[in-house]
Amino acid sequence: MKTFALALGSGGARGLSHIVVLEALDEMGVKPVAIAGASIGAMIGAAYAAGMSGREIRRHVTHILLDRPSAMRRLIAARAGGLADLLAIGLGQATLLDAEKICTQFLPDALPEDFASLTIPLRVVASDLYGRREHVFTHGSLRTALAASIAIPGLIRPIDMHGRIFVDGGATNPLPFDLLRGEADVVVAADVSGNAVDEPREMPGAIEAIYSTLLVMGSVITAEKLRHGAPDLLVRPNVGLFRALDFLPASAILRVAEPVKADVKEKLAALLA
Repeated sequence: MKTFALALGSGGARGLSHIVVLEALDEMGVKPVAIAGASIGAMIGAAYAAGMSGREIRRHVTHILLDRPSAMRRLIAARAGGLADLLAIGLGQATLLDAEKICTQFLPDALPEDFASLTIPLRVVASDLYGRREHVFTHGSLRTALAASIAIPGLIRPIDMHGRIFVDGGATNPLPFDLLRGEADVVVAADVSGNAVDEPREMPGAIEAIYSTLLVMGSVITAEKLRHGAPDLLVRPNVGLFRALDFLPASAILRVAEPVKADVKEKLAALLA
């Protein structure tokens, strides 16, 4: 059988639909030889690369997010600063979330500390803020790389590593299938940014507007990349109606994404035959 590599894109809460794609792979009895992910795609990809099944990742996510009080406590614990920090670092920084604390609060315990301990090679995409380019992590601290990849501007404090400042990977490479060319016979990419919505929507809050703008920019980047060379299989769960930063309706996101499972199984089986 041919080999395949898997790219999991950014998209906030919509990225929970990546779990359905992973469950389809498990039901087929196949595993990617390499994974690349940006933002939420990097987090879910890391769990899969660590050896968790799609169903185990689903259980972990729903266990945390369906318990709203517990989820809120974890979110509060992930703040970048408390009241004592207001005078020291200012209101804006103190009210941001800390990316590494988010990883501690929400990632499965099964994730290893280092890339070297993963069972599937993983590429984690972040954006070098002042270098104005993507940065791909492949070794060293896994949680620090994931923290850099999810550092959404305006919401999650950037990561400072050796004097370089990193923000969300979706700002430069929201669907990193290009990083997997030459790694396998087939490249599969899951785009969870959501389709355009033409009907009127309510006015977004400030943070939602910032992140939605990032998704608009990411969609343009992805469209241009696809124009120059698409992956062998492009999967797009129909999750565009969900707010990008609303993780609490996790079960609804997974339910709406469920039809993509049959699509993945049929088309990937044909490509691997």
